[in-house]
Amino acid sequence: MTKLQGFEFWRTTLKGARYVVAPMVDQSELAWRLLSRRHGAELCYTPMLHAQVFVRDPNYRRENLYNEVCPEDRPLIAQFCANDPEVFVKAALLAQDYCDAIDLNLGCPQMIAKRGHYGAFLQEEWNLLEKMLTLGNERISVPLTCKIRVFSEIEKTVEYAKMLEKAGCQLLTVHGRTKEQKGAMTGIASWEHIKAVRDAVNIPVFANGNIQHLSDVQRCMDETGVHGVMSAEGNLHNPALFEGTSPPVWEMAEEYLEVVQQYPCSLSYVRAHLFKLWHHTLQIHQELREELAKVKTLSGMAQLNRQLKQRCQEEMDKGQEGQKSVNGLPFPHWICQPYVRPVPKEPGSENGQPRPQVKVACVKRALEDSDGTTEFLSKNKQKKKARNPHKNFNLEQKPKYIRCEQCGNPKGNKCVFSLCRGCCKKAAFKATADCPGHGLLFKTKHERALKLKSEESCGGAVNGESGLQTGAEPVA
Repeated sequence: MTKLQGFEFWRTTLKGARYVVAPMVDQSELAWRLLSRRHGAELCYTPMLHAQVFVRDPNYRRENLYNEVCPEDRPLIAQFCANDPEVFVKAALLAQDYCDAIDLNLGCPQMIAKRGHYGAFLQEEWNLLEKMLTLGNERISVPLTCKIRVFSEIEKTVEYAKMLEKAGCQLLTVHGRTKEQKGAMTGIASWEHIKAVRDAVNIPVFANGNIQHLSDVQRCMDETGVHGVMSAEGNLHNPALFEGTSPPVWEMAEEYLEVVQQYPCSLSYVRAHLFKLWHHTLQIHQELREELAKVKTLSGMAQLNRQLKQRCQEEMDKGQEGQKSVNGLPFPHWICQPYVRPVPKEPGSENGQPRPQVKVACVKRALEDSDGTTEFLSKNKQKKKARNPHKNFNLEQKPKYIRCEQCGNPKGNKCVFSLCRGCCKKAAFKATADCPGHGLLFKTKHERALKLKSEESCGGAVNGESGLQTGAEPVA
């Protein structure tokens, strides 16, 4: 069967999808995707999958894709992070029968992506990306797509998009922020960059960034000309965003918990979703925040949701408006609505007023993504420094860890297999060997078990002989 490409792929396989739920690590699992589809989403992505682990670990494949096959969960795109063409293709070949396309993640800006050398930190390595897409396009039976972040320069972003198209990308999602725009420095996404890419390429383009309400979706499509709009944070705070409604938070939580009963997932995923849904309400009822952090069961979470509903309804009966004047929210706090990040402040200013001229002791998140060029420490690191004055925070002077031979994580310094603990555990179990460096004693325990079994069998034999002698008749 001929592989569909470009606009034909978008119209036929993806059914002309315009409303898209973004790939989110540990947050776009099957239950959340099904909830989003019930409320207007037309296309979903899996969470970002690590290509190397996907190839190596059958359990990882089952837990993150194979066991989540559901007829209602289509069309579906599986997203991988990778930095090796062969590994990327192997992972895609294992996943292609369970999805409608394979997406290469070139947009993750987090430190874990920097350490693992994937996501947005590959955007300067055009030769590598071209090779990955070209090889994948030749060997994979489903179309390849990419999700990218922009460069500061519009011209370079356009050339980047053209290169990916030429290499075999059939659909491009453009997040209108640079890889530096994250956390406290997120800021506003540039629709101008997205429009320039849309005008320059001949494949479908999705936009990502600044999407908080359904009206933003239409405005983005009108201003940029894109074929679809992707939402991440907006969807997490209001899974009915694409439906154009803002239901009470307890209704969405209750419906989500019902879906999770049918399609179970990790309790940590559920907890994270409830924290997002209840974000504004937990600012008012803070004791529920502590209880949500401690609850260990789905039934306990459902009970908390009922408590939250009761408290909010009591506020409604009293005629309170959810303290929206205090929080500056457009709706009462019990209504699903986006969290608007505060605009990054200039160092040395607060509440729009200049500070007295004193040395800045801390710039928020200053070291989290630094290369050792800043002299400032975050508040968290200052606390650690106070507890341990000799602790070294200079990244350039810290030891460079040798990577695990299998997954790229730091290997154990005393590991007999030269692996990280996770890989070492599997290798030691398979070989029935010990690794004192990681405290793994499979060989010792096996020998101990054999010895114990041998002693038990010998003891049984002795007891049997003595029993015969005891039961014998005395000689006359």
